Amino acid sequence: MNEDGYNETACSTLDFGPRGQVVIVPDGSALARAAAERVARVIEQAVSERGHAFVALSGGTTPRQMGSILAREPYRSRIPWDRVHVFWGDERWVPLGSPESNAGEARRGFLDLVPIPPANVHTWDTAAESPQEAAVAYETLLRDCFGEPSGIPRFDLVMLGMGDDGHTASLFPGTDALVADGRLAVANYVPKMDAPRLTLTAPLLNAGREILFLVGGPGKADTLEAVLAGPELPAGFPAQLIRPTQPDSRLSWLVDEDAGAQLSRRDS
Repeated sequence: MNEDGYNETACSTLDFGPRGQVVIVPDGSALARAAAERVARVIEQAVSERGHAFVALSGGTTPRQMGSILAREPYRSRIPWDRVHVFWGDERWVPLGSPESNAGEARRGFLDLVPIPPANVHTWDTAAESPQEAAVAYETLLRDCFGEPSGIPRFDLVMLGMGDDGHTASLFPGTDALVADGRLAVANYVPKMDAPRLTLTAPLLNAGREILFLVGGPGKADTLEAVLAGPELPAGFPAQLIRPTQPDSRLSWLVDEDAGAQLSRRDS
């Protein structure tokens, strides 16, 4: 059991092979606590082994709850924040001050409350002339920060969510961003929202050392079963695009009992 009273070993675990290992926790509160502990452990290991930790965060309710935990003790003091660099897997085309901004919400919710250097918080430039310009700038930023001028950078931790339509980051079903064409970051027009999104591409996400999905709520149960146990249909369920490409990478899913209901039934 960790300092926050969470014991992941007491939860049920399912193995879906290359599609990842699933840990089912009781509810949304446990999901946020489990996520906070995973984040702390990965950061500690990365800093111990490489001197720094590169993290890609996601938006959504669970990451917000997780962030509020990370901003409190014991995590506020436990995590070596000065060695952490934070990026975002995707962003809405809104100002940073908007409540719809993934980065803005994370900064207000926990990053501004912990001792992370402002220069280590790398937001998408949604004040750029266009989403396309912002995507090009973010790829340049990534390569500069990682010191990777031509290859694919490796995050120590990639955090992802999944929508009830099977999208992850801002890789939506049937959209152009599902084909990366060598790019690390792209502007992706999403017809169902009639709006542009900014997103990292699957090859970059798949290079992460630790890739962690957070999925909660009963509305995700059928889609989660399809993504993990159904046929390969990545154009319809882009979360299926996420498969580690490096031998030392790990793909995991933290899900609550509502989201994992169909998986539990399959296992019984």
